[in-house]
Order: sequence, then C-alpha cells, then structure tokens
Amino acid sequence: MVSGTSIAIERRPVLLLDTHAWIWIVEGDTRRVGPRSRRLLARGEARDALRLSVVSLLEIVALHSSGRLRLAHAPEQWIDASMEHSGIRVADVTRSVAVDAGFIARVALADPIDRLLVATARRLDATLLTADSAILAYATRTKHARVQELGR
Repeated sequence: MVSGTSIAIERRPVLLLDTHAWIWIVEGDTRRVGPRSRRLLARGEARDALRLSVVSLLEIVALHSSGRLRLAHAPEQWIDASMEHSGIRVADVTRSVAVDAGFIARVALADPIDRLLVATARRLDATLLTADSAILAYATRTKHARVQELGR
C-alpha cells in the first residue's frame, strides 16, 4: 500500500430471511411485510445480498410433508423456482454456525432451527428478517443478534 492511500471496501449489508418470511414473500403475501422490510428486501435484492439458510429448505420440506404447509408444486420444484426468480443464495450451516447455535441456551431460544438461523445471521454479519416472536424477544433481550421485524 502506498503511504497515505487507502482502499475503501464496500460492505454489502446481508439480509437473512427466516423461513416464513421467504414463503410469504414468494407467495406475494405483502400484507405481512411492512414498508421498512420491503425497502430492505429491495436493497438486498439490488445488491445480491439476500440469503436463506439451508435449514429453511429442510423446514419447508418438513412442513409440507407434515401437511402444515400447502405448496402449489412439489417442495423441490417450489424451492427451485422460488430461488431462481428471487436471486436468493443459500447460506450453509458451517461448523462455526453449528457450534455457535449449540452455545445458545435452549431456555433462551427453544427451537433448534431458530438457534441455527440466529447463528447463521451472526456468522454472515446479517440482519435476520423475521416475524418470529421468540427470535425477536431473544434479540431484544440479549442484543446477540441483529433482527428486523418483518411486519415493520
């Protein structure tokens, strides 16, 4: 580096979508997505900064298989089409994400998928877009996650 000069690195704010957020957005359920969340989504899409945890794929298939979620197509087709049209990239559960999620106390956040989502958001330095009251309460109480309430 030449003395007196610096290189500015543009940081893309990443937005990690909770499973229900992704479903509602893909299905066009705009009444559940608030104006601030819509702005964040538009910005994230323009910057190629929208992410979805691989655990959300598991959750989609599990919900469909249990009858708790009805999709117009088979889950694999729905997932492929949704990802192709949205520009969302999958964030894997890495070793560090799994370890971090394991350290989140069950009494603080009971659902293991929620713990994995929070840990993924932390690893990506992302904001987690969610309407999940347990995650929102955890983030407010602990300040250990950056979240955006989907309805706002």
